[in-house]
Amino acid sequence: MLDLMIHSIYTHKEIFLRELISNASDAIDKLYFQSLTDEKVGIAKDDFCIELKPDKEARTLTIIDNGIGMTAEELEQNLGVIAHSGSRAFKTENQLDENTDIIGQFGVGFYSAFMVAKRVTVRTKAYGSDTAYVWQSEGVDGYTIDTCDKTTVGTEIMLELLDDTDDEKYSDFLEEYRLRNLVKKYSDYIRFPIRMETSHEHLKEGTEDEYETHVEIETLNSQTPMWKKNKNELTDEDYDKFYADKFFDYNGKPLLHIHSRSEGAVTYNSLLYIPSKAPYDYYSKEYEKGLQLYASGVMIMDKCADLLPDHFSFVRGLIDSEDLSLNISREMLQHDRQLKLIAKSVEKSIKNELAKLLKTDRKKYEEFWKAFGIQLKFGVYHTFGASKELLQDLLLFHSSGCDEADGFTTLAEYVSRMREDQKYIYYAAGETVSRCKSLPATEQVLDNGMEVLYLTESVDEFAVQMLRVYADKEFKNVSAGDLGLESEEDKTALEAKNADAKDLLETMQKTLEGKVKHVRLSNRLKSHAVCLSSEGEISLEMEKVLNTMPTGEKIQAERVLELNAEHPIYETLQRLQTEDQDKLASYTELLYQQALLIEGMPIEDPVALSKMICDLMV
Repeated sequence: MLDLMIHSIYTHKEIFLRELISNASDAIDKLYFQSLTDEKVGIAKDDFCIELKPDKEARTLTIIDNGIGMTAEELEQNLGVIAHSGSRAFKTENQLDENTDIIGQFGVGFYSAFMVAKRVTVRTKAYGSDTAYVWQSEGVDGYTIDTCDKTTVGTEIMLELLDDTDDEKYSDFLEEYRLRNLVKKYSDYIRFPIRMETSHEHLKEGTEDEYETHVEIETLNSQTPMWKKNKNELTDEDYDKFYADKFFDYNGKPLLHIHSRSEGAVTYNSLLYIPSKAPYDYYSKEYEKGLQLYASGVMIMDKCADLLPDHFSFVRGLIDSEDLSLNISREMLQHDRQLKLIAKSVEKSIKNELAKLLKTDRKKYEEFWKAFGIQLKFGVYHTFGASKELLQDLLLFHSSGCDEADGFTTLAEYVSRMREDQKYIYYAAGETVSRCKSLPATEQVLDNGMEVLYLTESVDEFAVQMLRVYADKEFKNVSAGDLGLESEEDKTALEAKNADAKDLLETMQKTLEGKVKHVRLSNRLKSHAVCLSSEGEISLEMEKVLNTMPTGEKIQAERVLELNAEHPIYETLQRLQTEDQDKLASYTELLYQQALLIEGMPIEDPVALSKMICDLMV
C-alpha cells in the first residue's frame, strides 16, 4: 500500500517539502490553540517557527517545528496507520469550528517523504509528556519506535536522501536556492515563519573589492497573503507589483484586478487579474488556462483549469479556500460541489466586473476587447449558445452606426437605435469593415436608414448564429434571401418580373449548373449589376471560414446569383438571349466570377477568366 502511494499519488517529487511544512504548521497550530487556554505552554505566538536544516555532507534535510509533538501512541496512529489524520482528529476532539485554520485533513502527506528519502527519522516530544520518542522507517519494510533524548517540545523530521541517479538529482533538495524556491512556490503563506541558515556575500569592511561570506538565519516565507488583507490597506501599485512578481507578466500593468472574499455555501478569497495584453501563446494549443489554487494558504495547484471557463481563460490569479475537500493528498482534489460552486461564483464575478468596466470606462474596455474580445465570441459559439445570456451584453461589434470608422457598439446600443418598424438586427460579414460596407447587399439596408453590424472576425457569424435573437430581435445577414424590407406590392412586382424573365434566368442557371442553386432578379441591388446571396444555414462568409479548416471536406453554401433588372447590363442579357447564346453564356460566367470577387471569394480558374475577358474585348 505504501509503495503504491509513494509512486502513484504524487506527480512531482518536490511536493514532499510542501507536505512536511504543512504538517509542521498543523503541529504549531495545535499547540497555539492549547496556549489560549493553558498558561503552562509558555510560548508566545511570535516564538513559533519552522526550521529547515540541510546538511550536504551527511545528505540529510531536517524539518523542525516547536509544535505540539507526538506521544508514542500518536506516532503509531499518525505515522504507522496510512491515511489516519491527526489534524482531523484534533479538530473533532476539540470541537473546533470550520474557521480554525488546520491544514492537514487526511494524514497522507507525511509519506511523500519517501519519494526522496531512503530513511526517515522522526524525533518528537509531545507537550505535557516527560518522554521523547524516535520513529524510524526505510519505507515498505516497516518502522521502529523507541525513546530518545530530545528535551524540547516539538518534532524533527530528518530525511536521508536517496542517491543521485542519471534521471534524478536528489542532492538538489539540499541546495539553498532550491529550498528557497520551493518554500516560495508552495508554502509562502504558511502563517508561521519558515527559517533557514542562508549565506550572503558582503563587501569586506575597509576594502573596495574583497568579499566575505556571512551566514544568517533568514525567514523564507512572507506569511501573510496579500489577498487576505483589507483592500483599503493596498494600493494599485501593490496589486501591480504582486501581479508582475507572481505571474511573471512584464508586458505592462494589468488592465483590471478583482479582489474579493465570498462567504456562503463556500467560502474563499480571490485575487484575479485581467492582463492588458494577450500572452504571445494565448491563441495557441500550448497555452494553459487556470487559476492558482490554495487551501488555507498552501498552494495545491499552479493552474486549476476547472476554475475558469474557456471564455474567461485569459484571467490570471488565485483562489484560496478553507472549504476544499482534499482526497488522499493535496494534489488529488475532489471535483465536487465546492469546486463547482467556486467556479460558478468566479465566472459571475468576472462577468460583473467586465460589465462594470464597459459601463464606467469605455476606452479601457475597448482595450480589453481588442486583446480578448474574440475569446468571448468563441465562448458563445463553443458552448452552442449555453453561455449567451452571460456573454451577450459584453460583446462589441463594428457598425455603420458608430461615429468613428473603427468604433464599436454593443447589441443593447444597436437595439436602442433601431427604427420602430425594424424587424431584424442586420449584419454584413467580411474580412474588413470596408469590405462589409462595399457589399451590394449592404447598400439596400443602409438606403432604408437602418444600421448594419460589420462582422470582421472568422468566429463572428458563428457566434451570431448561436445567439439567434437579442431583445426579441432576430439577427439577419444582409445577404440572406428575404430581409423584410420589401412591401407586398414590391414582392408581387418582383415575382412578375421573374416570371417574365423565366427563359433568360433558366438559360443562365443551366450555364452555371452546379455552381448556383438559382439565378433570379432582385430588388436589393441599387448601383451594382450582380451579387451573390445564399439560402440555408451556411452563409457565404461561413463557407469561406469552414473551407480554411484542415478537414479536407469542401463546404459550399447554397448560392444564388441575383441580377439588378434596373442595371444596363440586364438589357444586354435580354438581347443576347435571342441574338447570341454563346456570348450570353460568356457574360453569365463573367457576372458569376464578378459576384465571387465582390464577396471576396476565390476565382475558380483565373486563367480561364482572363482569356474570357480578352475574347470579349476583341
